[in-house]
Amino acid sequence: MRGDMEQEEDEQSTRVLCQLCSMISHVLRSPPLPISFPGLVGPAVCRTSQASSAAFASLFLGISVALMLFGSVTFVIGFFLMPLVIGLVMIFYFVAMLYNLSEMGRTILWPDFSTTTAVPAWRSL
Repeated sequence: MRGDMEQEEDEQSTRVLCQLCSMISHVLRSPPLPISFPGLVGPAVCRTSQASSAAFASLFLGISVALMLFGSVTFVIGFFLMPLVIGLVMIFYFVAMLYNLSEMGRTILWPDFSTTTAVPAWRSL
């Protein structure tokens, strides 16, 4: 049941995006060039449709409002997730500090003498 609702929402958002893209491409499309081909029997009829300036302005107003809303949503998500990121960074720093302290303590309390080379007695003379 839940999968059907999510699929319908995805289809609706895809449909809206396709309609928006087709509307933008229709408005921004340049008119075709009136070229006559010798193989055509009759004259080629070129139909150009012009969008009014109010439609053009409202289209770009809608696009800008949509971009502002998406930017605001992204900002809110980042604002709420930033404390989580800062907390994870602080935890990793704390774990690294504990690891370094334990390594220093282990080195001081139980030094490893196998890594130091022993000087032969005949060289110390």
